Amino acid sequence: MKVVITGDIVNSRNVRSEKWLAALKAALADFGCETHDWEIYRGDSFQLVVAADRALDAVFYIKSALKDTAPLDVRMALGLGHISYRSKRVLESNGPAFVYSGECFEQLKKHTLRIKSDFPELDETLNLMFSLTDFITGNWKPVTAEIIRHKLKYPELTQRKLAQLMGRKSQASISEGLKRGGYDEIRHLIDFYKIQITKL
Repeated sequence: MKVVITGDIVNSRNVRSEKWLAALKAALADFGCETHDWEIYRGDSFQLVVAADRALDAVFYIKSALKDTAPLDVRMALGLGHISYRSKRVLESNGPAFVYSGECFEQLKKHTLRIKSDFPELDETLNLMFSLTDFITGNWKPVTAEIIRHKLKYPELTQRKLAQLMGRKSQASISEGLKRGGYDEIRHLIDFYKIQITKL
């Protein structure tokens, strides 16, 4: 199974595209190849296909990369399922995962993260959890998002090494940023999700 992530940038018209487009492309590139695995369309919308177990890693990484620039945010809908036709272009591929992602995206409304699949009980559980992470990530300031992004990309690094990598941060500021950003809670959610995926 795969996950198709359909997303768009919130408040994109309030920020010059050159300030966020490169960040979005770089984040998407960490999870696949342009055109085959991801595409940006209609200016500020995108679609990404990832292995099911990597979906939440991608979601929170993309969100942290974009919230690095205020007042941006990202809405994302996850479609978990099979892909019946895989084109060289993401936007020309189809299957249940694409259908679920599109339907879920149309129903986002006040939420910034939702999932739809063949497993309604799992969807209900995860969507309840996503409502809580909406609250956490909604309060990320750019400096917090930057710290979370680096920790998600380099989870094996200690706070001291992370501070050195970021150059202008102390170990104490890294620790505070991770706590403020709810990193441990997000990590637990990612781990929980991966366990549930292996049971399907």
